[in-house]
Amino acid sequence: MARFDGKRVLITGGTSGMGLAGARRIVSEGGEVILTGLHEERLQAAREEFGDRAIVVKIDSSAPVATALDDIVRSTGNLNGLWLNAAFATLGALEDIGASQFDKIMAANVRGPMLQLAVLSPNLAPGASVVLTSSSSAYEGAAVTSLYAATKGAIIAMARSWATAMAPRGIRVNVLVPGPIETNFRSFLPDEARRGFEDFVINNVPMRRAGTAEEAAAVALFLLSDDSSYVTGSQYAVDGGLIGY
Repeated sequence: MARFDGKRVLITGGTSGMGLAGARRIVSEGGEVILTGLHEERLQAAREEFGDRAIVVKIDSSAPVATALDDIVRSTGNLNGLWLNAAFATLGALEDIGASQFDKIMAANVRGPMLQLAVLSPNLAPGASVVLTSSSSAYEGAAVTSLYAATKGAIIAMARSWATAMAPRGIRVNVLVPGPIETNFRSFLPDEARRGFEDFVINNVPMRRAGTAEEAAAVALFLLSDDSSYVTGSQYAVDGGLIGY
């Protein structure tokens, strides 16, 4: 298939995990990508892998403005797809949450995509698709994920409003809701703590396994492509049945 032939898609957090898996599929299906990330090694690896089929830039999604992204898109042409995927997670008891921790994760996971879409909206071509990455954490009610879950719940609420706002332009907005996916997303945890948390989550997954980055990206690409031309304001869970939504 060549669903993305002649199309340009921007993926924030696109140099690892689900974003990178999605970029590979888009390029293999005829498209071009703009990828953002923070880690130099991953940025360079993506540049070497994709060559002239990708623009790979170092951008911090928690920055208070998104003008750098706007400049890049203006210089390359309008976007047919936008996957706002960059985020990070934190775990901890409610009593341990402080103002600086709150501000840091809200800046990256909520303010970032809000301002990015605000500034990039004029650069979205008619019929473009926007996908936002939320998380099953928004529904799980796990005691140690309240702060992270709050950011991902905000993503769902924002997307519903954006779907209404952008529908007159023929632009669709949908949410990917991954469950436990095999990526480096929880690499901030010590090995033992990470394995314990993942085992706890996976024991509640009916399919009894974690998903792969490729499985999650496949659903994101469905939403980014014309295959989902009558889908907007929706949530698609990729979680092995964890939340049953």
